[in-house]
Amino acid sequence: MQRRLFILAATALLAGCATTPPPVVAPASAYQELEPVFAVSSAYEAISIRVSSNGCTTKGDFTFYVERRGGGAAVAFARTKPDNCRSFARGYAEIVFPFAELGVEPQTPLFLLNPFERWYGPGSVAQARGEDR
Repeated sequence: MQRRLFILAATALLAGCATTPPPVVAPASAYQELEPVFAVSSAYEAISIRVSSNGCTTKGDFTFYVERRGGGAAVAFARTKPDNCRSFARGYAEIVFPFAELGVEPQTPLFLLNPFERWYGPGSVAQARGEDR
């Protein structure tokens, strides 16, 4: 967990050092520490992320990092505890984070830093077409 937070903090610190903001490209290792998400949705009071689960994933297994800049905020989610349960089918969990918990106002533009991963599990378009991963 300490290593993940260090990488996130170092990436944010380096991104904030430039006087003219160039495109921010984080090192590949930083993205490997972030949890891939299958879907993201937001309502007025919260953001919801869909992540892989073997059956035991909970909100307590995640930490988040928020960086505020230019009237918006960037948020990143990292798993702090692996889901070591055993499931015969690939599954996912919906994790909800209220904006108040993230420390941002509901109308604040929010940017997600986590990588997206294509869902191949039950109910996916790929499964319906018979595509293999």
